Amino acid sequence: MLPPSDHPSIPPRKVGLLLINLGTPDSSDVPAVRKYLAEFLSDPRVIEIPRAIWKPILHGIVLRTRPAKSAHAYAQVWSEDGSPLAAITKRQALKLQERLGQDVRVDWAMRYGNPSIPDRLTAMKDSGCERILLAPLYPQYCAATTATANDHAFATLAGMRWQPALRTLPPYHDADEYIEALKADLERQMATLDFEPQRLLLSYHGMPERTLRKGDPYHCHCRKTARLLGERLKVATDTSFQSRFGRDKWLEPATDDVLKAYPAQGVTRVAIAAPGFSADCLETVEELGIRGKEDFEKAGGTHFARLDCLNDGDIGTDMLEALMRRELAGWIAPA
Repeated sequence: MLPPSDHPSIPPRKVGLLLINLGTPDSSDVPAVRKYLAEFLSDPRVIEIPRAIWKPILHGIVLRTRPAKSAHAYAQVWSEDGSPLAAITKRQALKLQERLGQDVRVDWAMRYGNPSIPDRLTAMKDSGCERILLAPLYPQYCAATTATANDHAFATLAGMRWQPALRTLPPYHDADEYIEALKADLERQMATLDFEPQRLLLSYHGMPERTLRKGDPYHCHCRKTARLLGERLKVATDTSFQSRFGRDKWLEPATDDVLKAYPAQGVTRVAIAAPGFSADCLETVEELGIRGKEDFEKAGGTHFARLDCLNDGDIGTDMLEALMRRELAGWIAPA
């Protein structure tokens, strides 16, 4: 039976895959960074302080002082393609689109900043995606990363009359594909160095210690990743946590403290990697690669190398494809 002549057009049914990462300002200037930080630091999943207490601090102190410092850091890593996080996540989406074919629409979004989760989910639904896999690219689950990305997507669906079916990518901190990809890529990079590291420091983004006491599995997931990876590598590994913010006690040991202490312990040749990041970003390129190197060398270190994240290289793309195909099983034909 033919539809009535005034029936709105309905696009062909599709399956969607939305890659989600943390976020980035639209540019490296102070106003753009202030706007980004205001959104990021207003998220109650990120700052678990009562709003009545936190809001005056955020707008009266933090957003008056931090944007200029952060803008300076972003300027050191910005390129014609924008921030490294945005550029790499976009390339990851394009490569997965090639791998998964035209039966799947692959897109990408940021939890904070652009392109936004509501914008891309709406576009995917309008293009015919009736089934969508949300893929927050955080190997280790944390309420401040994975959960808030899913929250934002669910809130978007709450405003839709005709909702697509959703699946969410579970944490993959101990998935064989992820551990083996890290091992292969880190060994590949270390083989190109002009020195032999005495230690490989695995640095994860920090979280307030209270998140562990509240039941967040993030610390345990990081430790398990580090253990599984360390068992497969020939070089000795250590684990640390970076990016402390505020006065609360954070997960320890702190990355900067570890780097400063190494030379006095006889460790003067170090490589550092960030397995918890799916793509290089401000925290890896500037915080580890620039400031981390300065801390280590000022303390007496002689050789330092920051190793790239898996990014959109073949090893990382193979891993992401395997994970996505597994979670899309039943929605798409096997490869």
